[in-house]
Amino acid sequence: MSTANHLPIIQVENVSKSYRRDEIDIPVLSNISISVPEGEFLALMGPSGSGKTTLLNLIAGIDRPNAGQIIVNNTALGALRESALAKWRASHIGFIFQFYNLLPVLTAYENVELPLLLTNLSKKEKREHIEASLELVGLADRMDHYPKQLSGGQEQRVAIARAIVTDPTILLADEPTGDLDKKSAEDIMTLIDRLNTEFKKTIVIVTHDPRAAEKARKIMHLDKGELSS
Repeated sequence: MSTANHLPIIQVENVSKSYRRDEIDIPVLSNISISVPEGEFLALMGPSGSGKTTLLNLIAGIDRPNAGQIIVNNTALGALRESALAKWRASHIGFIFQFYNLLPVLTAYENVELPLLLTNLSKKEKREHIEASLELVGLADRMDHYPKQLSGGQEQRVAIARAIVTDPTILLADEPTGDLDKKSAEDIMTLIDRLNTEFKKTIVIVTHDPRAAEKARKIMHLDKGELSS
């Protein structure tokens, strides 16, 4: 897919982030700049504590930088108040977590439905979205199962269905294979790759697993808060 004519869909410009612990500032990211074209599949690699998850959370608008700016899909996130940011995130960002973050008291169907509760879709439209998402991840026959009745790989598929049910512009995945066995991890990465190639989703994953990163079109490394390709 040609990205030559597109403005970058994600622009991180001179971003720094530190956290305060007691009286001490702990720097996590230092003057990071990164530009991600539409349709890209980028893997961010680096050791634990290198700032990978922090960068992902900043791009998602879950966290805010101390310095610099982040523009996603032509929206400067720093200019949005919390309520506007939450609304923006609900329609533009799909987030996949390492530990699935499914609610154990809800079925697969109900877990996937959660992001749609913030939309104005009719009940029929919601059902169509949910069924299409579960079909896409190969779990149409498991929609009435609870998380404890599913394998880890199936739980992560439900989590991916939940991330894509709103048809977000960008998918962000934080160690999506970190809690899975080798076979399930390969299946999940094949699915994420398909979302990029077939459905043209822009994807950024954070991983320390070289096998997971192999599927990406581009790999960048974070170490001690600094970025290199």
